[in-house]
Amino acid sequence: MATSIYDFTVKDQQGNDVSLADYRGRVLLVVNTATECGFTPTYAQLEELYRNLHDRGFDILDFPCDQFGHEAPGTDEEIAAFCTSRFGVTFPQFAKIEVSGENAEPLFSYLEQQQGFKGFDEGHELASLLEGMLAKNDPDFASSPSVKWNFTKFLVDRDGNVVRRFEPTASVPDVVAPAVEELL
Repeated sequence: MATSIYDFTVKDQQGNDVSLADYRGRVLLVVNTATECGFTPTYAQLEELYRNLHDRGFDILDFPCDQFGHEAPGTDEEIAAFCTSRFGVTFPQFAKIEVSGENAEPLFSYLEQQQGFKGFDEGHELASLLEGMLAKNDPDFASSPSVKWNFTKFLVDRDGNVVRRFEPTASVPDVVAPAVEELL
């Protein structure tokens, strides 16, 4: 049984194994992303955060996911090319995965167990749309710890502990960045 994020191995975009123990001692933000989502502009905010804090011991681990609304079509290479050309992404991107359900990447099952769903930021313009859409398929969606949508972010401290979860509606500059800085 996993005791930290360092117990997991994931696939990079070329299909090679990457041990998350390679990131030991760094603050991590693990994100499931999509290239054709209303939250896709978040890539630019994440890249700015990465560039500002990487030298202080911070990394973003990007896992494309086509599970929500088929909003991450294309191959791993096509997704990487889009992110690089459109948003200048330089943080590590991994192979496309599923983040919830029976085919979920074990890393994300662990992340969900460590930090469950606590609701969307009600001040965000897309919060009520997401809630309505999710409730239509599962009226009890809020009681499950599962990832609900693209750009859910998990914050991991330098010891591999999952300390916070940010839904897609959480502001990267106003909410996520200060939480990352606290751990640096």
